[in-house]
Amino acid sequence: MESDARVPPVTARDASVGGDGRAASVRGGIALFLVALCGFATFDAFCKQMLATYSSPFMNLMRYIATSTIAILWLAREARHGVPWRLWRTPHRGLLLARSVALACVATAFMTALTIMPLAEATAIYFTSPLIMVALSPWLLGERVGYMQWTAVVAGFAGMLLIVRPGGDLPWAGVVLMATAAVSYAFFQLLTRRLSGLVAAPVQYAYMAVVCLVITGAPAAFALPAEWPGWPQLLLLLAGGTCSGVAQLLLLAAFRRAQASILAPLNYIQLLLAVLISAFWFGRPPDTVALAGIALIMGSGAWLALRRTRPLAGDAGKRLAPGEHTALPRHDAPAGAPSNSESAFPR
Repeated sequence: MESDARVPPVTARDASVGGDGRAASVRGGIALFLVALCGFATFDAFCKQMLATYSSPFMNLMRYIATSTIAILWLAREARHGVPWRLWRTPHRGLLLARSVALACVATAFMTALTIMPLAEATAIYFTSPLIMVALSPWLLGERVGYMQWTAVVAGFAGMLLIVRPGGDLPWAGVVLMATAAVSYAFFQLLTRRLSGLVAAPVQYAYMAVVCLVITGAPAAFALPAEWPGWPQLLLLLAGGTCSGVAQLLLLAAFRRAQASILAPLNYIQLLLAVLISAFWFGRPPDTVALAGIALIMGSGAWLALRRTRPLAGDAGKRLAPGEHTALPRHDAPAGAPSNSESAFPR
């Protein structure tokens, strides 16, 4: 037949080359994802250290100055390829604003809590966000949650109770702030799902960065350092914010190379890193009971991640484009990441 004459047959060698290419892409995605998680964990530790000197509003101001700069540069670059750059004319501005405000609440609550909370326990409470998402999804998204998923949610919240148990030494103000951050991030992710595929990733990212800069930076006018940092210290603070912004971009790049079913469970490595940093950097390891609670949160969250990102029959091996992933829940969630960008806990 004519079509057979024009199209060369696919040889075993061609299939092998294609398979090798996909495997290399997945390995690259995993590597980028792990580097992003290390960047997020490093930024959290950096903030914890610098909060001994600077106020949480000032730290957020420095972070979002850097992140907004990265976001605007990315948007300007993509605008040359036809991406609309006028944020004030972007469609779905109401959803974008609500999503950005939710993330600003996350950033404010998380940063403030770090001033009084140990890093490991604070991060563990924050990582209950995917459990909150699952608990809310039947009412807000109309999704069906099965018995096993509810069991995982209950187990995760039991883990949180072990961490914040009565008689423990965690300040309740910090616990409430971290719980606020977790709930706000759950709403952020729910809104991310609503926006999936509707607004270009660079536009979402820039909108988020600018709104968060305004909301979290405004209180900084009343919490400026008594002595303005010199250039070396100022550049260090901006470098910390750049670390967070670059980690978000790496996260997006990772999801373009590997499917969410592979990356989502790896997200809990960040919680493990927080435990190690808290123990060896700040000399504040969680006690045995808190470690058991952290293990419950990690186990239930990872199980839900695997459950929610399991590909459908016939879709195995399909790599989803950004905006097509199923949902999972870090702190500046990568705008434009898959709807399951819960796989990354941005602020």
